[in-house]
Amino acid sequence: MFGRGEVLAALAAEAGALEGVLSCLSEVEAVVPTRCEPWDVAALAVHTVGALTRVEAMVDEVPPGPGAGLVSAAGYYAPDVRFSPRVNGERVRSAVEAAARRADAAEPGRVLRERWAALGPRLAAEDDGRRVVTRHGDPMLLTDFLVTRVVELVLHGWDLADALGREPWTSAEALGLVVRLVFEGADRGAVERVFPGVWAGGAPSEAAVRAVTGRAPAGAGGEARAALESAGVRFLALG
Repeated sequence: MFGRGEVLAALAAEAGALEGVLSCLSEVEAVVPTRCEPWDVAALAVHTVGALTRVEAMVDEVPPGPGAGLVSAAGYYAPDVRFSPRVNGERVRSAVEAAARRADAAEPGRVLRERWAALGPRLAAEDDGRRVVTRHGDPMLLTDFLVTRVVELVLHGWDLADALGREPWTSAEALGLVVRLVFEGADRGAVERVFPGVWAGGAPSEAAVRAVTGRAPAGAGGEARAALESAGVRFLALG
């Protein structure tokens, strides 16, 4: 479904844009609250950068054997233990603690720049059939897991942009991948009736994804979400 080249292009675009934002954060901006309570901008930045850079450790490990049943990119967002209160609590705590140890507001941006400079070429060199095991024990194709990293960068990019009062910096490549993942298997015509032009990208695509991920503007998205549910859209479990 997803090609390694298109996924890496989306990741590179999102990582580059995010690094540019985070590298210029001020201390005042770093403590602005986000919708991802109790994270402020600094803690959300740490979490978002970590969501991408943890791939490095995964490709260091021995891949799972061919007999292991693979989890898809959409299947990764299943409402199970990975998004349980215990796991979510650890996710929140670790980011808050790491953000508190930062040298300055721009540290997550520097970390992202340095780690992605090495990680990007390494991922491009991996075989298309390369498998990995997630920290939750899911055997996945590396490409499919990287799709989930695009999702993380796009959604949390919106969270950061909204908190900072900035226009989202989402690339067309990344938004297109997320639209395909979110609306896979849904009635395309029904989705199009709710969000005309959704498959073309841009504002309609963003509005549709926001509606199904809890990121629509206050007071908006309720009717759209109900219509999308009727269209067979599978809503992703998110932490």
